[in-house]
Amino acid sequence: MENSAGIIIYKEEAGERLYLLLHYPQGHWDFPKGHIEAGESELDAAIRETREETGLKGVEIIEGFNEAMEYFYYRDGEKSFKRVVFFLGRVKGGEVKVSHEHIGYEWLNYAKAYERLTFQSAKELLDKAASR
Repeated sequence: MENSAGIIIYKEEAGERLYLLLHYPQGHWDFPKGHIEAGESELDAAIRETREETGLKGVEIIEGFNEAMEYFYYRDGEKSFKRVVFFLGRVKGGEVKVSHEHIGYEWLNYAKAYERLTFQSAKELLDKAASR
């Protein structure tokens, strides 16, 4: 079993929320997330992973949003179970610099982000984040 954490990041521009999506080399679009290291809290891992994957610092965490998703996937032919806890965060600025783990990023409004997200579970998380 793998435990990961991430942040659904948004910024406000011209009165509209724009959500940050990362393009993964496997082809899918998703939110920043990564493994929780030993002794690390879910929130600390989410903040660290966001900083490592996007270069963004100073993410303001929105209290009360803590959503988990669980799924199975295959790695090297073996079935694995993964649980990812997501927080919601707002940034006021900063330049995105994606890590070597990604091939691109986009800031998108709700409708375009919903369309671009690859997995239904991520779309459901976006719905919950947009209502906050």
